[in-house]
Amino acid sequence: MTKNAIVLGAGIVGVSTAIHLQRRGRQVTLIDRKAPGKETSFGNAGLIQREGVVPYGFPQQLGVLIRYAFNNRIDAHYHLKALPEQLAFLARYWWNSNTKRHEMISKAYAPLIEHSISEHNDLIEAAHAEHLIRKNGWMEIFRTSARRDAELAEAERLQKEFGVGHEALSASDIARLEPDIKGDFAGGLRWRDPWSVLDPHGLTAAYRSYFESLGGKFASGDANSLGRFGSGWKVVTSEGPLEADDAVLALGPWAAVATRRLGYSFPLGVKRGYHMHYAAQGNAVLNNWTMDSERGYFLAPMSRGIRLTTGAEFAAMDAPKTPVQLDRAEKVARTVFPLGDRLDPEPWMGARPCTPDMMPIIGKAPRHEGLWLAFGHAHHGLTLGPVTGRALAELITGEAPFIDISAYSPQRFNP
Repeated sequence: MTKNAIVLGAGIVGVSTAIHLQRRGRQVTLIDRKAPGKETSFGNAGLIQREGVVPYGFPQQLGVLIRYAFNNRIDAHYHLKALPEQLAFLARYWWNSNTKRHEMISKAYAPLIEHSISEHNDLIEAAHAEHLIRKNGWMEIFRTSARRDAELAEAERLQKEFGVGHEALSASDIARLEPDIKGDFAGGLRWRDPWSVLDPHGLTAAYRSYFESLGGKFASGDANSLGRFGSGWKVVTSEGPLEADDAVLALGPWAAVATRRLGYSFPLGVKRGYHMHYAAQGNAVLNNWTMDSERGYFLAPMSRGIRLTTGAEFAAMDAPKTPVQLDRAEKVARTVFPLGDRLDPEPWMGARPCTPDMMPIIGKAPRHEGLWLAFGHAHHGLTLGPVTGRALAELITGEAPFIDISAYSPQRFNP
């Protein structure tokens, strides 16, 4: 008898998990309040970050922390009134970011990143989504020689320890690669291995179509209706109640609320982020996904226009938009590249789900049979969707996961 499964959350992680379960003989229904890929997966820099073996840590240097305290940067912004509720999370995040702990976490995190390209490639080919992908890496550009030298030294370390490919760029290399970028840049760094995505939402939609071609179904529903039903699970959808043997929570930043209803307490924080699309002035062309490293914003040449993305905003997830980082970034970016008009009616905002140890939560819920968790991917949700989906589907169906996922176990927060 075919077992049924429901996957709650239709972002890149949920869609990828649904595909891999459907491939393994489960009858899967993917459930979300919105169409697949319309929440956090919609807005990102569009990178499959094979180089991202070191998760983003909390600054440790006192001088850096003081600069952030002024709250006038592009790469980070905070709501003062939100800090009391986030203090416990931020304190654990800061502690896990000390040099020794961060090195240990990076080694545990690296296997996920290592397989990010190969697992995406599997789904890209199956979904016939090759037209959405570029395979020429991305680049950072540096305003000072000190930052350039430090980042190149770190890139050398990552190449030796984790096999991450890169190349140094001179100022003349930057001018050759990006004739329309202006500024007195000291050099750059091109990460060779990552792939970039011309339309992140389009990629998730393509994966959804592939999932449905395998016999999977999508239904509108609310994760808050999830509850036990006999030995399995039940959820209310637009098509009526749905029962299943297994339920996967891939709810991104909403996972903390959903799991709390079931008696769990996961220290899930959020980093909000913004983006806006722009036309280019005249005949200007941006060829590469490019980060202005010292300023902390990203320019990405996507299908909808040139996407400008910001760093992290620490705020309540449901607080009104405060796109001050975007305004700051746009002002700087216009001095670097001839951006034209804004193309979106308003800035997009999303929330990245983050754990204090910077690793996702992947595995069986500790106190419930048939309940599985996949969230907390922070800045690497797009990158890690397919590798997470495969590993979790293998675990659910009784196979040995193709990589060791014990470091990401939910039990580290809920014994």
